[in-house]
Amino acid sequence: MKIEEFHAGVTKQQYQYKSFSPSLINQEWVWEDAKINTLLEQATRALGELDAFSLMVPDIDLFIKMHIAKEANTSSRIEGTKTNMDEALMDKSQIAPEKRDDWQEVQNYIAAMNYAIQALEKLPLSARLLKDTHQILLQNVRGEYKTPGEFRRSQNWIGGSNLQDAVFIPPHHEEVPDLMTDLEKFWHNEDIEVPHLIRIAMSHYQFETIHPFLDGNGRIGRLLITLYLVSHGLLTKPSLYLSDHLEKHKGAYYEALTMVRESHHLAPWLKFFLVAVIETAKNGKHTFQSILALRSEFEKHILELGKRATQAHSLLNFLYGKPVVTANEVAYHLNVSHQTANALIRGFERLGILIETTGYRRNRLFVCDKYLKLFGD
Repeated sequence: MKIEEFHAGVTKQQYQYKSFSPSLINQEWVWEDAKINTLLEQATRALGELDAFSLMVPDIDLFIKMHIAKEANTSSRIEGTKTNMDEALMDKSQIAPEKRDDWQEVQNYIAAMNYAIQALEKLPLSARLLKDTHQILLQNVRGEYKTPGEFRRSQNWIGGSNLQDAVFIPPHHEEVPDLMTDLEKFWHNEDIEVPHLIRIAMSHYQFETIHPFLDGNGRIGRLLITLYLVSHGLLTKPSLYLSDHLEKHKGAYYEALTMVRESHHLAPWLKFFLVAVIETAKNGKHTFQSILALRSEFEKHILELGKRATQAHSLLNFLYGKPVVTANEVAYHLNVSHQTANALIRGFERLGILIETTGYRRNRLFVCDKYLKLFGD
């Protein structure tokens, strides 16, 4: 089907409201818009460069942990949480009581993302995988009573306080299983010639339109993008996350999705998505370059610590995965005495690698500020 001839779906009368029933998408797709071809080429090249660069970075998994933490924080913030990046890296005891609910939602998303990425080593991308991920996402947080790990069995809506003033009403819950089956088939259909980036753009739109869960659809839908890229070999490591771009262009993001549903115009959404991939991949490559430069700077500095240089190198590796630490955490993770941990921290403070942020004499927090800023907003 030509995307220019795409019909997004139909509204269906339900009891006292109308829901939107999207068209199935598991079919061949072609287009006449040359701009899509240009953006598709640029996005594919940018994604390949990011993946190649990620393979050049030593100990890449240490830095992927930070990418995941940033994505979890940003994606959750789109849904209304108010946790800062440094707070997302702290322990619960270090978080103000009034912010712990938001903090827990970010931690759940980190756990859900890690689970899903690891599960891809044994399982294909599937509705089952998304359900399992969703269950982790909503465990012991505000959505814990909204059937975690299960597709919805009641009507939901987007915007407004109820079905009468909703901005958008997804399909009736009885349609969800068939729609998700069609979507899953589209991910793995080898009989159609549709580029992967076009498939995932259409899949994200379709998932958000189906809104198969009672809560957490935005976060799972954004995670779906990365899972697809990894599962189909476009990324060796999960190094691309679009939430930062989507948050910065939230109005255009929602407008592009709405335009598909209301006006059947699919091309603007595809272009928006491809630009998001291009910009995010370029920024990701720049971040990796900055990491390598900063790492080289740090490693030169720690040579000044003399006989403690080996332990200092271990501390650096710990900081790359958790750049907000206490002396107790350093002692525990490096398996050294508290005296040694404090001596290492003092050395890192003198070298400008760590700064103390609380001003307290006890329960002090130390931040690898230069590194943390690479993942800032």
